[in-house]
Amino acid sequence: MSDKIYIELQDVFVLSGVPRYTFVHPVEYPRLLVALRTPGRSIVVEGPSGIGKTTAVVKAIADAGLAERVLSLSARKKEDIDLIAELPSLIPLGTVIVDDFHRLMDTQKQVIADLMKTLADEGSAHSKLVVLGITNAGQGLISFGKDLANRIEIIPFEANPENKVEELVRQGEAVLNVDLNVRDDIVRDAHGSFYIAQMLAYHTCLRASVLRTSVERTVTAESYESVKTVVMTTLARSFHDTTIAFARGTKLRREGRAPYLHLLYWLSQSKNWSINTDREADRHPEQRGSVSQVITKGFLRDMIHYSNDIQRVLHFDQSSHLLVAQDPQFIFYIRNISWPQLADEIGFLSLDFPSRYDFALSFARSDRDVAEGLFSALQENEFEVFYDRNEQHRILAQDVEEYLKPVYASDAQLVVCILGPDYPNRVWTRFESDQFKRRFQSGEVIPIVMSTAPLGVFDSANRVGHLSWDRAEDFEVQLRKIAELLTQKCADVRMAKSRERAERDGAGDARQRG
Repeated sequence: MSDKIYIELQDVFVLSGVPRYTFVHPVEYPRLLVALRTPGRSIVVEGPSGIGKTTAVVKAIADAGLAERVLSLSARKKEDIDLIAELPSLIPLGTVIVDDFHRLMDTQKQVIADLMKTLADEGSAHSKLVVLGITNAGQGLISFGKDLANRIEIIPFEANPENKVEELVRQGEAVLNVDLNVRDDIVRDAHGSFYIAQMLAYHTCLRASVLRTSVERTVTAESYESVKTVVMTTLARSFHDTTIAFARGTKLRREGRAPYLHLLYWLSQSKNWSINTDREADRHPEQRGSVSQVITKGFLRDMIHYSNDIQRVLHFDQSSHLLVAQDPQFIFYIRNISWPQLADEIGFLSLDFPSRYDFALSFARSDRDVAEGLFSALQENEFEVFYDRNEQHRILAQDVEEYLKPVYASDAQLVVCILGPDYPNRVWTRFESDQFKRRFQSGEVIPIVMSTAPLGVFDSANRVGHLSWDRAEDFEVQLRKIAELLTQKCADVRMAKSRERAERDGAGDARQRG
């Protein structure tokens, strides 16, 4: 036993750097190795962080016999970005690794694309270019030169299978002479990430006081929930404020539909740590309008761009609308937080939206300017608003009456009808009002009576509180005032419904206990 080599915990389950004792070949490793050995063949390794891209590339470069001259560059460093622009003039290059490729400007990506074509055409044996980036990085590179497709090797690194993650953990156990009782939990919660597996195994050993190779075989007896709590407490110091900042958005709108929070939640549920925001919005029609608003107007892009803290953990590609997590620890953190608690801490009134739309607008064509203004104002406050012009592509090839009936009858929490002189005389406004007229009694219809129309024309509106719009007064001032009133009304209704549901749930629990 005196000759036994004792290895320190931090050198086995590593939290930074390339692992020596727990390196596992990812599934794509043979393909990466062959591409490295092919003269002139540049490589794009794409996929989420924490999957093992960088570690695999460093190991494969050594195995391919190319480690003698390696230049590692990162798009996060200004001095490296300046050097990337000079690469064509530095041939022969040896082996060059460009990490975080997706963060480069288009002009810098063009330099990389042109250099890859040159190396391929020359079959260069003295220069090898390896680019690392997020999912779809290869496709983004090809967009700078369609003829690149057959000249480079695009290798996607996705979530590693559980048997690979288990292999990593068992290798570490063998070196430390320990059996982790929570091995299966670690493998499951790693979700294919080698890094997360390293992190969880490290903290399990730390709690069990396994700080180096054990003299006798040791079996831990740790509670996995306790391990996870320690990890989450540690991660909260780094990510809590960043998570709050992203989820609240550019401006907290307590009554809105929390589009940034929902984007983050959808990302936490993603298997490959990235989401196409357009597809996610289509899958969640109750959030479609508010999410589309922050994407198409560039609010999401700008928020990430101007926040160094958010940039550390998230990347958004405005051209592909891909939102990607850049830190595996952050993904683990948002996968394990309490989302209702987060929403409450931020100050959202509710994340339970019983209606597909917050508002549905009903109006005659002559008052479209008012409807258009209200639609924009309410959307900016992150409400879901049914407005015909915004829905035309969905109504196409549909039975229009069947499509509109539920919108005005029940799909919208509140109906805003703009009552101008033409309103009673139009076919569609008469149809719409037939669907929502019964809702006057429950206070779910808010009339806006134009100064150009006598109130007596609208019998139902006569019996409820209404808003007035004077064509002779300032348009923007009235728009802001009415949008504020509608916002408050929606908040009141939502809170009342939340209280009703809480009371029903409480009564149901009491009956079950009885």
